[in-house]
Amino acid sequence: MASELTRRSATQITAALRAREVSAIEVLEAHLAAIEHLNPRLNAIVTLDADAAREVAKAADERIAQGGDDIPPLLGLPVVIKDIVETAGMRTTWASPVYADHIPQEDAEVVARLRQAGAIILGKSNTPEFAAGANTDNELFGPTGNPWDPVLSPSGSSGGSAAAVASGMVPIAQGTDFGCSLRMPAAFCGIVGLRTTPGLVSNYPLALPWDPGQVLGPMARTAEDAAMMLDAMAGYSTKMPNSVLAPWSSALDIVREREDAKGLKLAYAPDIAAIGVDTELAEICRKAALGLAEDGATVEEIDFDLSDARDAYLTLRGEWMVGMQYQRLDNIDAFGSNLAGNVRAGLGTTMQELAAAEDMRTRVWHRYRKLFERYDALLMPMSPVPQFPVKQNFPESIGGRKLENYVDWIAGAFLVTMAGIPAGSIPAGLSRAGLPVGLQIAAPRFQEPLILSLGKLVQRANPIGWPTWADKQ
Repeated sequence: MASELTRRSATQITAALRAREVSAIEVLEAHLAAIEHLNPRLNAIVTLDADAAREVAKAADERIAQGGDDIPPLLGLPVVIKDIVETAGMRTTWASPVYADHIPQEDAEVVARLRQAGAIILGKSNTPEFAAGANTDNELFGPTGNPWDPVLSPSGSSGGSAAAVASGMVPIAQGTDFGCSLRMPAAFCGIVGLRTTPGLVSNYPLALPWDPGQVLGPMARTAEDAAMMLDAMAGYSTKMPNSVLAPWSSALDIVREREDAKGLKLAYAPDIAAIGVDTELAEICRKAALGLAEDGATVEEIDFDLSDARDAYLTLRGEWMVGMQYQRLDNIDAFGSNLAGNVRAGLGTTMQELAAAEDMRTRVWHRYRKLFERYDALLMPMSPVPQFPVKQNFPESIGGRKLENYVDWIAGAFLVTMAGIPAGSIPAGLSRAGLPVGLQIAAPRFQEPLILSLGKLVQRANPIGWPTWADKQ
């Protein structure tokens, strides 16, 4: 029973709870058992508050027993929060030894929204220090393993959330995304990860509230689950200067209604960063993208090259690193080498370099704007490389071709970030090694329902099953 419950989708669990086929306590205990069994090896969840979660689950059962039509949408669903997002009364460390015992007094606004929607905040997920890195490892908690094979990386920086969801420790999780932090872990772990339109989900109280780079989004095993979680997370906030209202009332309703891709014109670009893509991964993504023609879409393979913007992103990333840590610059020597190195690199940025980067960002935006005048969405490989060893910080080459720097391998993700548009990673199939491959789908601002609708079709045509290692436990 426990294993069966943890393998249900979030939408299936909520339906079973409302039908009183299962209780919130049973759902919670099943996931706690999965955590006890799997987490010692995966190290995806670094803080757990089972006692508080049980109290919330009991209250959820009482609320369901009362009946009525106003039951919160996520009532009784366990969720983990990335450990850079504040949770009142629950340890939030930013994966930094400097904040190893920090307990916030206030929930981040997204956490408050999830609580209001009925979710059970079960614990915190692992991340690199202050989310600075595309591999989930840090000096405080150590590395997180991939549920398909724990000796491999789940990527980062939302790697803990991705591994927890993929392995069945929780049905849904929260993540953040600046360069690739939601999307790449989703690709490496075989789940759905959605980078949202800036301002759609409140970042409060994260630093740089005007920043269009870092956003919060849902992570789930299915596109429908991600849409349900997105509905709970999104909403106008008076605490955020860039807050916006979605032009749709429910992403989940839209995703559920679309059963085909008729009338859609889609573009597939094999390598927007011009860094190369592993041959096998490229073919899997191409097949999944072109396969949407069977659902009625018109799909064209195009050349869309944004490689001239890669250096500009590095400049903007440096500014972001310094801005995020500005109030902690006196502690830079206490940070891990990865975070400290990023901040020091950013401190060397000149005003002219920053202006040039902003000019390039504008040009990138207009290239996407013109592209989306012709196509409804852009599809491309999410990762140019397969999963790499868990203790390897980043891949150094693609197909034998040496990369220019340590972030070039995520260029296909950060060149989407530069335009401030939404994008999701969707499982598109398995490699010959039996590892998941992610397809990235980008679309105009506020087209999250379209991204997830296409994601539903891709998942339907390319089922990948349960993670190999987790399935054997």
